[in-house]
Amino acid sequence: MESIVEFEDFAKLDIRVGRIIKAELVPGSKKLIKTIVDIGGEERQILIGVAKWYKPEDLVGKLVIVLVNLKPKVMAGLVSQGMVLAAGCDRDERPILLTVEEPVRVGSKVC
Repeated sequence: MESIVEFEDFAKLDIRVGRIIKAELVPGSKKLIKTIVDIGGEERQILIGVAKWYKPEDLVGKLVIVLVNLKPKVMAGLVSQGMVLAAGCDRDERPILLTVEEPVRVGSKVC
């Protein structure tokens, strides 16, 4: 059964359009790619567990949807300062990074 949330709970999430400006494999990890994401006037290091499906060089320049106010988490000795959102994450299939259909200003809020 789906969990229902109040609008006030959704409103607490800071979701924005970001642009991946750097990406590299995390040494010693088969899953993680370390990215630097411009979220509009600020750059964040965000680790993405998609190395099985994506090459770092293919991510650079992509507009992605980012959960900005997620509590930082240490993975493989590195701090991840947000979450790049994707579809298809609950199965062992290629996750599809969420993006925008048309060009939009980096840092634009998702509403």
